[in-house]
Amino acid sequence: MSQHVTEFLLNPAASEFGPVVVLYGDDRYMKQEAIKAIEPLVLGEEEDTSITRYDGKRLEKELPPSTLFDELKTVSMWGDKRLVIVDDAEKFVSAFRGKLEKYLEAPSKSSFLILDVKSWSKSTRLAKLVSKIGLDLECKELKGGALAKWICDTAGQLHQKQISREAAALLVELVGTHCGQIHQELEKLTTFVGDQPRISPDDIRAVVGGWKAETTWAMTDAVRDGNIGDALHYLDNLLVAGEAPQKILGGLNFVWRKYFKATQQAVQGTPLKQAIKQAGVFPRDIDSTERYLRRLTRKRAEKICHWLLETDLNLKGKSRLTPRLELERLLFLLSGCI
Repeated sequence: MSQHVTEFLLNPAASEFGPVVVLYGDDRYMKQEAIKAIEPLVLGEEEDTSITRYDGKRLEKELPPSTLFDELKTVSMWGDKRLVIVDDAEKFVSAFRGKLEKYLEAPSKSSFLILDVKSWSKSTRLAKLVSKIGLDLECKELKGGALAKWICDTAGQLHQKQISREAAALLVELVGTHCGQIHQELEKLTTFVGDQPRISPDDIRAVVGGWKAETTWAMTDAVRDGNIGDALHYLDNLLVAGEAPQKILGGLNFVWRKYFKATQQAVQGTPLKQAIKQAGVFPRDIDSTERYLRRLTRKRAEKICHWLLETDLNLKGKSRLTPRLELERLLFLLSGCI
């Protein structure tokens, strides 16, 4: 059976798998979380002396090929089951694919094998054997809607908290896409909100963002409200503090792509306030956003996406201007001052 590791981790006991699991991909955090979840399912309350762990590179180069297979056939002195893990097993699998296939045709009933690899071709005979009697878990970074869904599911099932897709997107904007870091922040947010059933964007700003995030939001509010002097002051604070220009642009992107989306919907006939709401603008900002877009004018609002993309390309080397000047220019354009 095949699935993404995040699905497995939400309810490990619900997954049916036999004597082998393959963890493939480059997300080390998720691989370790999967192993921690598998251990009690295989060993129950047995001691960790029933676990044997090999370095796949050493196993492939220095130890006899029979080492792993002899270990799998060995009966545990401490219980009925034993768990054998091969880390960095890429080269070992390639070198001893035939022996692994032969073993999986008649695996030990008392041993459970975990193979940690970076890549895994589903078309090989070995992969088909694993899928038939075991489980292969994709341990790759989630993105987009799949990542947002995982955040919502994790908050609900593991922490009993509701979190909107909008709040999840904000969390990714501040933390990045690494599931391990996101999970740590969700744990902190759960403690922060206490008995409240929901984790709000304001909670995320308070707990995750720190002063740099607060300054970024203050800068975007100042731009929206036409206070360009305040916006430039906040920008200077961020740059002096070492905030990366691309990260500052990311904060602007997070806000203004919603404004651009609202503009597109309004051009197609949706009332402006309704378009702003549908674009995902936070409820408390809907009125101020409507005033901003009317002040900016539709003609200029339709250029928002172009301005953001142009600044991104310029920050990546297309322009000879310094990053500070590029960002200052963007703030003036977005505020409607030029």
